[in-house]
Amino acid sequence: MLDLLTDKLQSVFRRLSNRGIVTEKDLDEALREVRLALLEADVNFKVVRQFVNDVREQALGTEVLGSLTGPQQVIAAVHKELVQVLGESQSVLQTAKQPPTVVMLVGLKGSGKTTTAAKLALHLRKGGSRPLLVAADPHRVAAAEQLRSLGRQLSIPVFGGDNAKSPAQIAKGALAEAQRTGVNILVVDTAGYAQVAEEMLTEVKELHRSFSPSEVLLVVDAMTGQEAVNVAQEIHEALGVTGFIITKMDGDARGGAALSIRAVTGVPIKFIGMGEKVDALEPFHPDRFASRILGMGDVLSLIEKAKETVDQDDAKAMERKLKTGTLDLEDFLKQIQQVKRMGPLTQLLDLMPGMRGMKKQLNEAMLDESAWKRTEAIVYSMTARERRHPDTIDGSRRRRIAAGSGTTIQDVNQLLKQWREAKKLMEAMASGRGPKMFGRLG
Repeated sequence: MLDLLTDKLQSVFRRLSNRGIVTEKDLDEALREVRLALLEADVNFKVVRQFVNDVREQALGTEVLGSLTGPQQVIAAVHKELVQVLGESQSVLQTAKQPPTVVMLVGLKGSGKTTTAAKLALHLRKGGSRPLLVAADPHRVAAAEQLRSLGRQLSIPVFGGDNAKSPAQIAKGALAEAQRTGVNILVVDTAGYAQVAEEMLTEVKELHRSFSPSEVLLVVDAMTGQEAVNVAQEIHEALGVTGFIITKMDGDARGGAALSIRAVTGVPIKFIGMGEKVDALEPFHPDRFASRILGMGDVLSLIEKAKETVDQDDAKAMERKLKTGTLDLEDFLKQIQQVKRMGPLTQLLDLMPGMRGMKKQLNEAMLDESAWKRTEAIVYSMTARERRHPDTIDGSRRRRIAAGSGTTIQDVNQLLKQWREAKKLMEAMASGRGPKMFGRLG
């Protein structure tokens, strides 16, 4: 996500910091590079111009010139303006005074709207809501089938509106189903069109009248860059969009849509999609996103991910083992599986302050999902005694484990080496001799 922009901004700030104090010429040169980096990231040129002017004005206002803390103040000004452009504070979903709350998703074909509807429903259920997915595309049978399939995977009910011939009939049936089953929030997946057209707007407006939604969320694809902003502006002017969900933020997109869309339309970003997994939908926090862009990490999001995936009893048991130095391969495997549930390792490194650079140092094998599966296969090929007492694994046992897991003796040796290094590091951190990146999870 915006890796190229982050690298370029960090390079600008490194050069600025190396100079010790900041002159007006240094400031202008740094802001010129910031401007180019933002434009190359496909940020709207009007947004870039205003952004750079505001940073310069704020920097000069804090008397950074000739100050030993000047570089830090420039970085702080850039961070503050990024947060301002992105929306200042989190914008949460609005709920209806009387349930059910209706959240209507709109967007063009290929934006990921149907899968995003399922992800949003799962997110809402985790928050304590009882969601119902609604397939409100009367033209495409496959859309309803796709939503039903996703609903079955997530154990979330789906209303298909199979016999409905109009948006009004779909809405009436879905609302009746909500009343009958006691759900309190409807996530409505509407038809996707190849482009913004009168037919699309007419149908969505009719659905809006029928459902009276609390939220109309436009799903936009980050990979489409400035085109996403143009579409957002056009649909917002026609429908009155209340928020955005930006998908595919984990891709190779330049990402300018995320930095432009709120500034251009005045409408907040409410969620971002960070992958294909059903739980890869994150509430959007402008301050945290700005910190990620500047390579500062995002500890709060990391802690939230950990709380969702780490069993507290397991965590306490792990703490006891670390203190007594009895960490074994069963524990090692459990830790790997918990990290996997938190998301791709490359994304987790982005959330840790000062750890983005590690992505370049780690070899591809360590970041490859298949390497994690190979580790699991090796550990599962061991006996219970071998997992609990890895030091007993001699040459003949290693050959047997390699054959049983479909790997090589070198793979087994590499895993045992990684386990010893991880054990030393974790025991050092538990004893206070190692670095602590963040506090204990509450």
